Amino acid sequence: MEAAVGELIVYYEFRRANGPNSSNGLRLTNGGGRPEVQAAHIQPVASHGPDSVRNGLALTGTVHWMFDRGLISINDDHCALLATRGVPEDLGRLVQPHRQLRLPERPEWRPHPSYLRWHREHVFKG
Repeated sequence: MEAAVGELIVYYEFRRANGPNSSNGLRLTNGGGRPEVQAAHIQPVASHGPDSVRNGLALTGTVHWMFDRGLISINDDHCALLATRGVPEDLGRLVQPHRQLRLPERPEWRPHPSYLRWHREHVFKG
């Protein structure tokens, strides 16, 4: 989703212009105010991950929650991985294991393999 990755740039530009405490992420909402897309760090800044597009994914709120808790991750082929334990059945149906991400055409906007590997090694409960 090139547009979704492009939205990460909006988030970082907004944060740069308004200071580091101005936002906890881009949130695109539907008409009812419910967040639809959030900018998620792959390797959190608190864990020495950079605040850059290559360290980010555009995820729905629920999938962002699952990603941050290690219930899902992304492999080197950019396919979704689902943890084998700790995933409530209803949530597990939201992510199809081994489904490939849609990557932007521009390589400099794609998730960097080192951040994806960090997430699998330090967060993922697979």
